[in-house]
Amino acid sequence: MSIEKKTLKSKPVCKVKFSLSGESYINAETICVSGEFNEWNSYSTPMKKSKSGVWSATIDLETGKEYQFRYLINNQNWENDPEADKTAPSGHGSVNSVVVV
Repeated sequence: MSIEKKTLKSKPVCKVKFSLSGESYINAETICVSGEFNEWNSYSTPMKKSKSGVWSATIDLETGKEYQFRYLINNQNWENDPEADKTAPSGHGSVNSVVVV
């Protein structure tokens, strides 16, 4: 799992690339990244699987903000990103990953 950030000089936007790789995701059929940036819509930001088996999605996010998010695996299992910038209480008895841009 990793998060890569690339700030654009021409706009107050940061391209954030969310990636998942490893044994746990080889047999996944779908993975989506869901969070405050897409109103927690479980299906609006699907990740694509590369030939090497890495799942990824790139999202333009406004700089100077923090966004809570999680990954939805096969439309049933929610996972956090252990490499997220931090975590925050979800309000539902668990925690969410947070990316700071």
